Amino acid sequence: MPSVAPHRRNFLRATVAAGFPAIVPSTVFGKSAPSNLIQLGHIGCGRIARGHDIAETIRHTGVARYVAISDLDSVRLADGKQLIEGYYAKNLGGASAVTVKTYPDYKELLADKSIDAVLISTPDHWHAQPAMEAALAGKDVYLQKPTSLTIQEGRQMADCVKATGRVLQLGSQQRSDPAFRLASELVRNGRIGRIKEIYIGLPEDPSGPVEPEMPVPANLNYDMWLGSTPKVFYTQNRVHPQTTELRGRYDRPGWLRCEQFGAGMITGWGVHHVDIAHWAMGVDESGPIEVLADAHFPKSGLWDVHGPYHVRLKYANGATLYMSEKYPNGLRFVGESGWIWVTRGRYNPARVDANGHPLGNAIDASDPRMLTAGFKEGEIRLHASPQNDHHLDWLVSIKSRQPPAAPAEVGHRSCSACLVSHIGMHLARPLKWDPAKEQFLNDAEANSMLSRPQRAPYGSSHVRKS
Repeated sequence: MPSVAPHRRNFLRATVAAGFPAIVPSTVFGKSAPSNLIQLGHIGCGRIARGHDIAETIRHTGVARYVAISDLDSVRLADGKQLIEGYYAKNLGGASAVTVKTYPDYKELLADKSIDAVLISTPDHWHAQPAMEAALAGKDVYLQKPTSLTIQEGRQMADCVKATGRVLQLGSQQRSDPAFRLASELVRNGRIGRIKEIYIGLPEDPSGPVEPEMPVPANLNYDMWLGSTPKVFYTQNRVHPQTTELRGRYDRPGWLRCEQFGAGMITGWGVHHVDIAHWAMGVDESGPIEVLADAHFPKSGLWDVHGPYHVRLKYANGATLYMSEKYPNGLRFVGESGWIWVTRGRYNPARVDANGHPLGNAIDASDPRMLTAGFKEGEIRLHASPQNDHHLDWLVSIKSRQPPAAPAEVGHRSCSACLVSHIGMHLARPLKWDPAKEQFLNDAEANSMLSRPQRAPYGSSHVRKS
């Protein structure tokens, strides 16, 4: 992806003044009257919604306003309504109280013409379909990663967003983190020479015991929750906690460890780090050309996503990317003349980059001076999110109609590299990949894994185009 034009960078940097709640200049958003705010709906009110997506979006009260939510668990739906209405009552006062509409079926939310944009915080197998349906309904989308369960549905989703002209931001929020952006800019501008290797460390998931069949809770639409995946009996550790205590209801859900609903950490964390690797190499809309992988998969128990693993991806630029749980969580770029390490971490205000952003221990280099040396006129500078805020970046893009930090095609490519790796894990043999055609070369078995059968009436293959 080419560097962001100077006027776009200046616009983004000037968009939001420091402070909370964030108020954007009227030249961008108009006055903060409710009629000028982006009207938001939220699909999926579980752990990632409450702890991340709602929390990071609702605070922008001068930009957007939640008006509706949807969840197929009626308890979570009620919790979400209480959370949002309670926030507005506390922070905006009684005169600005908001009544949030609730929809047990997200399709009813998408049919609500008062809603401008939606955030989708559903399990992985429920990402591509509602994203496409939202775009076809004329709504902009914030979509949790990964974009899809398969490369085929990811391609369908990216093409749909492009055809409808909607703004989609993938929830790969590291693109809005100054340390990851700086690392990517340094690599792009040759500070460590030609890139040779990238090492990515990710967590791994544990296996689990065999689980008993349980009655489906009355508050859960379980058939719809399964969606396009095969029918299987209900057990709590396949879905999400149903405890009466609020905090316990939003513990890490069991579906994350079931291949029926996702691919495990290779997409769960992998999309984040592979996305940064692509950004740094400038291959945002491409991918690897070869993959060799192996992994341990549990032979019994409910949770069956991969355990220990090792992945090697080769790219056309000569770089080789390695992924394993044995490496520290983060990315290490190794070039001909040095290295750069970047990860998530706390910032140390005493240490800043060339733009004055604090770095702390989140980034390091073979020559630390490169971290604060700055950039020359004409060098590549990457998209800088306002206030380093990924959700605000999406809201700004909705108004400007300019690409956000992680648009649909870029998000699909980050996800597809992980899905190619996942296929490699299962086949455990060298595979050649054509990123332009999104096909494996001379390997019918591998190509058969680019899609999955989808149970009607659910799934991206059943999305109506009109």
